[in-house]
Amino acid sequence: MRDQGEDDDLLQQQIAYYRARAAEYHEWHERRGRYDMGTEHTERWIGEVDRVAEALEQLEPFGRVVELAAGTGWWSERLARRAAGLLVVDAAPETLALNRLRCEPIASARGISYRQQLADLFDWRPDQTFDLVFFSFWLSHVPATRENAFWELVNALLAPRGRFFFIDSARSPESIPADHRLPEGPSDLALRRLNDGTAYRVIKRFFDPLALEAELGERGFHARVRSSGELFIYGEGSPR
Repeated sequence: MRDQGEDDDLLQQQIAYYRARAAEYHEWHERRGRYDMGTEHTERWIGEVDRVAEALEQLEPFGRVVELAAGTGWWSERLARRAAGLLVVDAAPETLALNRLRCEPIASARGISYRQQLADLFDWRPDQTFDLVFFSFWLSHVPATRENAFWELVNALLAPRGRFFFIDSARSPESIPADHRLPEGPSDLALRRLNDGTAYRVIKRFFDPLALEAELGERGFHARVRSSGELFIYGEGSPR
């Protein structure tokens, strides 16, 4: 098993990967380029995204929202349109710049603010709390050595009666391009390539919905974790 120092090095490589990937990130969401697996797959992808979005919208009113590891703004834009205020947090300036650009048409009206969290996200303790803590495709990148710290952060961010909502990848080869490979066996390390062929090692873990729901219960949350079909898992919860 890796120690925390080794995981910290991997986390820095993940940040470097997402900084370098920022300009091509939406190809994944939009099933373009290396991610285009044909019309049938794209239709299934869109259908499952819509299913998750509907589950998120059922949490309205959102109130004050913080989005962790927000990336380039695919979900930020949706959150901002329904939030009483949105704090967008990410480590990469390149992704935050694209997030600002995507959300610019609604930013002044919807109260969006940004935080580049260069220091360790797991040690961050903000001076405010939120009604909704949101994170998408981030939990799978949290190493096992940092799980406790991450869920302690989520708990610290939640206002009384606050809720969290997350989305992540199911273990499916259809969620990655042809030149990527899923981690084999118990491994949680994946090799990711950019369009130019540059390779990075990242942490990529996959969760069984029922097992994760039980784990969150042991951590003191009321939680429900579901599958959208073949491609995603998603869940919501609140402190007991």
